[in-house]
Amino acid sequence: MNHVVYLDAKANEMERILTNKKTMIIRGATGRKIPYGLVNNGDILYFINNNAEGMIKAKAEVFNVINSERMDKETSISLIKKFQVTLQLTEKQFQKWAGKRYIVLVEIKNVKEIKPFHFNRDDFKNKMDDWLIFEKINNIKK
Repeated sequence: MNHVVYLDAKANEMERILTNKKTMIIRGATGRKIPYGLVNNGDILYFINNNAEGMIKAKAEVFNVINSERMDKETSISLIKKFQVTLQLTEKQFQKWAGKRYIVLVEIKNVKEIKPFHFNRDDFKNKMDDWLIFEKINNIKK
């Protein structure tokens, strides 16, 4: 599968991924929501900043995925701290994800900057999500 992943523009996530300072993506929620259980080794992630510019600018391959079991707040915080070196979360990001009951950690490799392109978000049912799943890249390119 392929995934469009929105990155925190204010935290310069795209830049840190492109320079290999950040090699892991995190998502979390109080329940099992996208991308929980839907990301696998070998999947391709396409990265876009969450700043309304609407351009996919990079891609990477999924190397490893950790889908947590239901956790209490302390266990969740401990898990995030354990992977902070690869997550490279800012304090604000840490506060956003720490304490979530379900955490998805996605380790990436083979990061590549690509020729930026717009994509068609209208074809997705979950248009408001920051993680979108699709089959073929040509089906979403504008």
